[in-house]
Amino acid sequence: MTRQTLSGWGRTNPSLATVMNPANETDVAELLASTRGVIARGLGRSYGDPAQVSGGVVVDNRALGGISEISHDGVVSVGAGVSIDELLAMSIPQGWFVPVTPGTRQVTMGGAFAADVHGKNHHVDGSFAAHVRSLRIVTPTGTYDVSPERDADLFWASAGGMGLTGIITSLTLQMMPIETDQVLVDTERFANLEGVMQEMLSRDKDYRYSVAWVDCMTKGAHMGRAILTRGRHARASDLDEPTLKAPASPKLFIPFDAPSGLLNVASVRVFNEVWFRSAPKRQEREPQSLSSFFHPLDGVRDWNRLYGRRGFVQYQFCVDDAHANTVVEAISRLSSSGVASFLAVLKRFGAANPGPLSFPVPGWTLALDLPVGPRALPRVLDDLDSMVLEAGGRIYFAKDARLGPEKVRAMYPRLDEFLAVKHRVDPEGRLTSDLARRLNLEGS
Repeated sequence: MTRQTLSGWGRTNPSLATVMNPANETDVAELLASTRGVIARGLGRSYGDPAQVSGGVVVDNRALGGISEISHDGVVSVGAGVSIDELLAMSIPQGWFVPVTPGTRQVTMGGAFAADVHGKNHHVDGSFAAHVRSLRIVTPTGTYDVSPERDADLFWASAGGMGLTGIITSLTLQMMPIETDQVLVDTERFANLEGVMQEMLSRDKDYRYSVAWVDCMTKGAHMGRAILTRGRHARASDLDEPTLKAPASPKLFIPFDAPSGLLNVASVRVFNEVWFRSAPKRQEREPQSLSSFFHPLDGVRDWNRLYGRRGFVQYQFCVDDAHANTVVEAISRLSSSGVASFLAVLKRFGAANPGPLSFPVPGWTLALDLPVGPRALPRVLDDLDSMVLEAGGRIYFAKDARLGPEKVRAMYPRLDEFLAVKHRVDPEGRLTSDLARRLNLEGS
């Protein structure tokens, strides 16, 4: 096991963490036995603080790698430090795709399970954890093989548990068969939010994948105008020259931080107008590569630098169908606030899984990218919190950087079930993070 030395990091500053690089499960177990204040970290793509622990130890899981051969029925065992990108580079040429993927391939297997990531197909296929057959996890009380059939409580507490039940070292995943590296995509423009939500509610069940880009800068009759893209994996018979190619490396990159304030109300309005007008009013069965459909931002390295040095806040909530109007109210609040939303993504969620801290519930989810800078931003986010709480909805921990602990129990009413499992496998509270401290997910 190695200790990573980073400029500016060290024990002389208690607010900073030490980064450790365990090579195997034995290293992880020894670390947990001797250290208090530990959290795992993969590629660090969460938008908040779940993989940070001030004054503690961050366990870099990238050395916990390895990919097995994919079985004839699509079962593969992968190390927790393997990224979705690395897995797809091997699996797509063999005709297999990950069953659930978020909007980037740069997520490790351990991180995908710990955050129980979801994608454009949740309304059909559920979240990532629903396709994990088993995993190995190192906790302060021992190393366990767990599955939905063997220690289901620990398995599901770890799905969405943000690394607080143990350090995942490997997992076994059921992959999805594909015949090509293309998706047949239907695109349609909608003049307002009501139109796109009605269409998604009535016809999303006919598609495996569905997502809507929503313009949060428009008001009145055109509030929430949207571009809806839905798709299905292309069969070999759908294409003239079917291929199965691994994802390509990004060809574009952002070489410097954009000037602060570049993404303001005026510039985002212009971008949204161009983006909306450039989309076809209606187009069917357009072949798109897996990369462009699922992971468009992976085609631009360091895309986040477009937000400038102040960066941005990502905010994602979900509500059930009975409170669909919360989505309307949230977009109305944004459109009248003077706070620019550069990217707003609307999706449908299907059935929830048994995880007490897993994010998705049946209904709607809205994800927002909000550039930091406007004075009204904190007040707008507080207003959105109030709307979500009143609707019985919740905020996604993997994208949270500011929620208060008093709101968590209302959003996650099964929190005590999670804490009971955490106390069983981590009775001394060795596993923690800045997110856990901020939201009081430690059980103290």
